[in-house]
Amino acid sequence: MWIIFAVVSAVFAGLTSILAKCGIRKTDSDVATALRTIVVLLFSWVMVFIVGSLDTIGSISGKSFLFLILSGLATGASWICYFKALSMGDVNKVVPIDKSSTILTVLLAITIFGETEHLAVKLICTAVLAVGIFLMVEKKAGAQSEEKKGWMLYAVLSAVFAAMTSILAKVGISGVESNLGTAIRTLVVLVMAWVIVLMKGKQTQLKAIDKKELGFIALSGLATGGSWLCYYYAIQNGVVSVVVPIDKMSVLVTVIFSYIVFKEKLSKKALIGLCLMLLATLAMVLFA
Repeated sequence: MWIIFAVVSAVFAGLTSILAKCGIRKTDSDVATALRTIVVLLFSWVMVFIVGSLDTIGSISGKSFLFLILSGLATGASWICYFKALSMGDVNKVVPIDKSSTILTVLLAITIFGETEHLAVKLICTAVLAVGIFLMVEKKAGAQSEEKKGWMLYAVLSAVFAAMTSILAKVGISGVESNLGTAIRTLVVLVMAWVIVLMKGKQTQLKAIDKKELGFIALSGLATGGSWLCYYYAIQNGVVSVVVPIDKMSVLVTVIFSYIVFKEKLSKKALIGLCLMLLATLAMVLFA
């Protein structure tokens, strides 16, 4: 069952990227993220009321609360470091480092949670995933970079925080109803998202948001909420070192819808990378 939820999470995550792209043609990405997180929060708390898990909030241990909060902070910190790195360095160097969080998460799950069953297969598949990720990241024609010192540190921190998000969530959501855990964690992310907007002074842009784009932002928030709910159910009940690669295969959904909606095509190099990622993920699922 947890594998099914991981797959559904990937589908929703893929849709999130497409809907979000439609919603940020004119709207600032930080503002859109902050608004989208409001929708995610509302959606997650509605799910809490539907499943009736609000009454269990008093029984959540201090340890679980702490790790859920830390997980939310890790997500926010990852976003801050990622966009800081992009502002300082070449995007074609920053993105591959950030994407390596998948690899780091798998290795941390093996080390911390002792997910060593079929270890050789996992390590081989992780290596193949790494190759696929780097092949998927392509340099745009005519791209220029004006690098500043320190970008690599922020890029590495972004990957580390992204990896820690899943690890901390796994600990925090233990013994907690997954919908409730997601709602608590999302509240922390919301606070950080709006702190970013306020720190950058972008709150003045809220009045000028296009209504059509606002609709797509709301839809992307619903897709994000669905993805997070499924993802953290899978994290809670499944194997982290398998759930994370499945979730990252949302790129397959994104590629398909990008071709349908935006007519964007992959190069042969990127297509090979996507196939490697898919094969490695399928192999990990089969041996889960």
